Amino acid sequence: MLLFGALILLTRLMRRVVMARAEGVFNDYLQRNGLLGMLVGLVVTVLVQSSSITTSLLVPLIGAGIVQLEAAFAVTLGANIGTTVTALLASLAGNGAAVTVALVHLLFNLTGTLIFYPLPALRRIPVRLARLLALAACRNRLVALYYVLGVFFAMPLLFIVISKALGGSR
Repeated sequence: MLLFGALILLTRLMRRVVMARAEGVFNDYLQRNGLLGMLVGLVVTVLVQSSSITTSLLVPLIGAGIVQLEAAFAVTLGANIGTTVTALLASLAGNGAAVTVALVHLLFNLTGTLIFYPLPALRRIPVRLARLLALAACRNRLVALYYVLGVFFAMPLLFIVISKALGGSR
């Protein structure tokens, strides 16, 4: 509850602090140039070494109407690519297997970006799903709770059970 209150206050504060003109320039620039948005996400994530921080900073900006969801999607994709830099750097101190895993992480994020972002029809899928989930959560706050519990607890547990049942652990 305290976290939600802090996010609401942060959103209101950011709305007051950012002038309408600066807001328009910022949003237009990111909206027109998705690659710039990805670069912003990548650079911020490399600097703070956390895609969670980058995407958490976006939430109040979107809530305040400063950044559009489509522009935030590009920044998030850049943040997902940027988060691989930390893994790559850490893997250099390890063995070949560590470097391989870090490169797979990078290639996974690059491949996902190359599949979804260049084609506008595919790019709209995650944005539409996010909007639908947000509308459902606005209508009933329990939807957000069920989503978090389902995606972060129930699904992994289900996959672990299926893996164990199929003889995945040796």
